[in-house]
Amino acid sequence: MNHPMHRPLAAAVTLCVAMLALDAQAQQPAATDLDRVEVTGTRIKRAEMEGQVPVHTLTRSEIERTGLTSIGEVLQQLTGSGSALNAKFNSSGNFGFPPDGSGVGAGSAQIDLRHLGAKRVLVLVDGIRWVNESSASGVGSATDLNTIPLAIVERIEVLEDGASSLYGSDAIAGVVNIITRRSFDGGQVTLNYGQYGKGDGTQRGVDLAWGTQGDRYSLFLGASWTKQDEVLARTRAQSAFPVPGTGLALGSSATPDGRFVFTDPNTGITHDLTPNSGVGSPAFNGGAGCERSDDYHCFGTADRFNFAQYNMLLAPSERKGLFGQFRFDLTDSVQWYVKALGNRRESTNQAAPEPLFFGPDGATGNPLADNIVISALNPYNPFGFDLDSSDNLMMIGRRPVEGGARVFQQKVDTSYVATGLTGDFRAADRSWYWDVNGMYSRNKAEQTNHGSYNIYNVNLALGDPALCAATPGCVPLDIFGGAGSITPDMLRWIQPVVRDRSQNELSVFSANLSSELFTLPAGPLAFATGYEYRRYEGSYQPDPLTVIGHYNGVPSQPTSGSYDVNEAYLELSVPLFADSALGDKLDLSLAGRYSDYSTFGGEFTPKYGLRWQVTNDFVLRTTYAEGFRAPSIGELYGSAARADLQLFDPCSVGLGGTPPRGSAANCAALGVPGGFQQANSQISVTTGGNRELQPETSRSFSAGFVWSPWFGSNASWSERFDVEVTFYRHHIDGAIQAINAQTQLDLCVDTLDPLYCDGITRATTGAVSSFNNRLTNLGSIKTDGWDVDLFWTLPQSAAGQFKLGWQNTFVGRYEALGAAGQRQPQKPGVEVADGAIPEWSSNASLSWTLDNWNASWTVRHISELTEDCGDAVAFAVCSNPTEGTNRLGAITYHDLQVGYKLDWMKGLQLSAGLNNAFDKDPPICLSCSLNGYDASTYDIPRGRFWYLRADLRF
Repeated sequence: MNHPMHRPLAAAVTLCVAMLALDAQAQQPAATDLDRVEVTGTRIKRAEMEGQVPVHTLTRSEIERTGLTSIGEVLQQLTGSGSALNAKFNSSGNFGFPPDGSGVGAGSAQIDLRHLGAKRVLVLVDGIRWVNESSASGVGSATDLNTIPLAIVERIEVLEDGASSLYGSDAIAGVVNIITRRSFDGGQVTLNYGQYGKGDGTQRGVDLAWGTQGDRYSLFLGASWTKQDEVLARTRAQSAFPVPGTGLALGSSATPDGRFVFTDPNTGITHDLTPNSGVGSPAFNGGAGCERSDDYHCFGTADRFNFAQYNMLLAPSERKGLFGQFRFDLTDSVQWYVKALGNRRESTNQAAPEPLFFGPDGATGNPLADNIVISALNPYNPFGFDLDSSDNLMMIGRRPVEGGARVFQQKVDTSYVATGLTGDFRAADRSWYWDVNGMYSRNKAEQTNHGSYNIYNVNLALGDPALCAATPGCVPLDIFGGAGSITPDMLRWIQPVVRDRSQNELSVFSANLSSELFTLPAGPLAFATGYEYRRYEGSYQPDPLTVIGHYNGVPSQPTSGSYDVNEAYLELSVPLFADSALGDKLDLSLAGRYSDYSTFGGEFTPKYGLRWQVTNDFVLRTTYAEGFRAPSIGELYGSAARADLQLFDPCSVGLGGTPPRGSAANCAALGVPGGFQQANSQISVTTGGNRELQPETSRSFSAGFVWSPWFGSNASWSERFDVEVTFYRHHIDGAIQAINAQTQLDLCVDTLDPLYCDGITRATTGAVSSFNNRLTNLGSIKTDGWDVDLFWTLPQSAAGQFKLGWQNTFVGRYEALGAAGQRQPQKPGVEVADGAIPEWSSNASLSWTLDNWNASWTVRHISELTEDCGDAVAFAVCSNPTEGTNRLGAITYHDLQVGYKLDWMKGLQLSAGLNNAFDKDPPICLSCSLNGYDASTYDIPRGRFWYLRADLRF
């Protein structure tokens, strides 16, 4: 794609290089050694903060202005951030297990940059990578930012550019570098309290900090406690039903009273029944047997189950953390440091009571449920004949509300210790900077699941009563008598407590050296080089019940694995000219990193950049980088996993009798009879790891400028004025993923190609009975866009001082292709799979200070989106039923904060804030899995949140 920025930049760079031979400048003195720093995006210590790559820095005051208490929540408000897990995801239950083997990530907070996925963002703490998350249900491949207390953060630097040449694997989409507090003298106590306008979701926290400094040492200690209460979905109108505006039509067919679809072997009539004790009415399909004189009637929409009543809009959590950092000057030029952190996160997710599906149309993927025989001798079987999955049983859906909701409780313990030496020395008439570092970190998680079922015991309890009687503890099960028919004795036999465990470990040793090699006519040629060794170990140990296949789901096996990597890198900063007619300065940066993995071998990644200081107030810069992401332990070694996804079968008659979307001939060829209607829209999709996976590779390009015009500095209307514009482009090849399940199902029906149909099997009824798509290195992901930022500081006046920051991201292209070139549904302006790619995201913040007063007003804007209506196309809530799409309107949130500082002790700062001040509801999402909105993009419905903060320094 040709972009207007390319031609002038390319011409300028060509001209600069051509003029280099003519530019015989006098030898310049070496840059001063004072205030040399290392900025994210380069390993070379330099005096200039504005490098070749755009780095967005969030200061501590900017973080506090958000009123948020999680690093993940703060970063997810960046305009370049994509969809990622947070506390608004009630992410256990039907979200299932993602195909990368990482588990559900319940309770975690992640960061996605450029919509390329959280696992393609590298998270560093003080320049050293952080351990991946542990969810207790898999081996994570992304970082859980809730394992790092916000209280220990000094600032956060975000590089939204490929950086594998400097930092290694995972830095495809960018790097987040969290800088911890170290130079602190005295104490600090911070108290937080907040609540949503409806009186729920209460949040409170206490942060403690203390530090001291001497001539040769510094010590910082921090402690943090944060507790977040839940918000229940049933308390908001938008999330009180499965899909807003559709009532019970898209509710579950697994109901407290039960749904029974079978053929009577005595009459040959197929029935679709539910007990009269329910709330439904007869004549759902008008077929034979609908008018009945017994205790059952034909299943209808009014009988469906509203599972949304049990969901959460905001998951409760409690985080407790301790952090310490000690630094000691061994000599005038050598410093030793040691850091340690301990953090515990306890969180809870909740889903509706777990459904029991039986028969081929239940499509659970578990043979104990799909191939069940319910004996005619079962004392509760009212039909007088066997219900046999291989003969006359199509589906039974029963939701034992007697056993309560599914509750998933996580405990995640993070431990971290690091030590090292940093120093400098003089040699060959120049300064040399060096450091050696060692780090070990571990995330260990336990998840306890209440409310699930032992499908093996269920099978026994529904089968031959003689076999049940011969099994100690077995009690015959009544799934036919309606809600309340399952007794406590029955529950004790079928309802276990399931406990899963997992952990991730990371060990790192690194050594780095930076200096200047020699002096060129335009200045010193600087370099940085280093070596890094990393070892990853991860494991997932499911409950023994799950391992043997008795859990009410797909059997899962333990996962464990490890690998290590040795790496070396070199970075050069080459001055091409200085004080020339072509500009003040032109620097070329070169970097390369070689990585040797024990799993797949070696990989080399280069990076090139130019920084052209055209004038004192105008900088042009551009970079090109190649990168890679090594497959994670879960992706390599993960066992079979399951996700229960809302999928719409193209061969199915739609709600209201709309004809199938798919070709009748193709559907017949797949064994789907005419008039087939999908009984269960939740289809279990299984996947798993692949030891043959190769690394993803990427190419990244950025180009832009920074302009700080002279007329905007120290002028009557402006103290400082800056404009920053950056074009970005990322191209990933061999992306590790499974094809989007809905896309695969659609393509199978449309093409009958085995590439898509292999792994999808159908029962004799025509329903999808199993769906398997494995991880592989699929096609490509391409995305590009623009960042346009403006910063304006007004002069101090009698009215105080105002500062304006306005940041914008425009996504021009996002294209994901499968291995055979099949287009995935993600693209700009589209909502799909609980994730959005807005074409325009914008944050504007106006801050004001006057004496002891301060205030801020932040405006967050998300442009409009469209989505497929799916089965909701028959309802008025679908805004464009002709095209089968729904519009999610643009939304703008307003956040306010005001504060006053009292001159007591070293200062008492009091602040009050209101986020989503006008109580804007998110746009209704018909395709989202839960709660009727996209939890990764918007605030919760009725989401006005007020908070108070007191910060005392002493």
